Amino acid sequence: MMNLSRTMKAVNTPAEALLSRLSKQIEDGKIMFGHQDSFLYGHSWKIASDATDFNKTDIEDVAGVYPALYGLDLGGIELDSPLNIDKNDFNQMRESVKAHHERGGVITFSWHPRNPLTGGDTWDTSSTEAVASIIPGGSNHEMFMGWLRKAADYLESLKTDDGRMIPVIFRPWHEHTKNYFWWGQDWCTTEQYKALWSMTYDYMTKERGLDHLVWSYSPDSCGSDPLDVEERYPGDEIVDMIGVDFYQFTENEVYVGRMKYSLDVISAFAKEHGLMIAVTEAGWEGVKYERWWTEVLYPAIKDYPVSYVLLWRNACDENMQHHFYAPYPGHDSVEDFKAFASIENMLFIK
Repeated sequence: MMNLSRTMKAVNTPAEALLSRLSKQIEDGKIMFGHQDSFLYGHSWKIASDATDFNKTDIEDVAGVYPALYGLDLGGIELDSPLNIDKNDFNQMRESVKAHHERGGVITFSWHPRNPLTGGDTWDTSSTEAVASIIPGGSNHEMFMGWLRKAADYLESLKTDDGRMIPVIFRPWHEHTKNYFWWGQDWCTTEQYKALWSMTYDYMTKERGLDHLVWSYSPDSCGSDPLDVEERYPGDEIVDMIGVDFYQFTENEVYVGRMKYSLDVISAFAKEHGLMIAVTEAGWEGVKYERWWTEVLYPAIKDYPVSYVLLWRNACDENMQHHFYAPYPGHDSVEDFKAFASIENMLFIK
């Protein structure tokens, strides 16, 4: 369901146009399939540093179709690095975004910035003061506003050749209901998390005027208490979408049941608050069951108004050959993935 505040006015911005498109897609019962970093590397390949063609992907190699949704990450932009957290070149990322937009696809960005207090990586949870240090009044506030400026500069650079802004689903400060990252549940208070989100939104949308961002609030898989989703919710005026990040670590039947429970929770919340829903990250590392696509993932999501499901990346590093979430040529699940890609309400790009 579309954010109610946006349905009351005409479609004037790139973000509103994307929301309108997603709303129509949901009404038609379609679910976009997405894949992280899909056009920059795969299980056994990486794009050349001088490449200008962004058509190769493990998804197309096995099924003859492209993912409808393309996921990327801003991690590293805050340090002026030429490469992001997954060693993708930011300039190539920009060009691949343009290429995917031109083929009719949708783009989503997450952000895994370094710890602004300790200098450690995004998983450095050695202090409970990182968020406190960067919100207004914090000792690192001005420094972090510089980080936000760099992230906003990059997002603002995502344009077509004729200068039109490319809409992006922006998913900052995700999985905050667990403790993986320095902005997680135990590392900041509810008020501090909300202040972090509001500060990010206000800078990018109000100060910078970035009207091409659809804002996605993305807790981790829902626990036994649905209030886990509501506790740190920033507010209806600054959120467009609620998603759930939910990876498989258990038996197939257990995963399906828990995914449905999570979607029950966020669907009820979304209906109350006028939001769309999505499975903002998902997958089973190594895809250990050959019929996982049609017998696990699809049954888990098919009965919900899910705008998209994003599978995580297929790492190409030699020491990360186990780290893949989509099939590649020769994998045991290829035939089942082809069947999954042919399901009428699963949306790919041909």
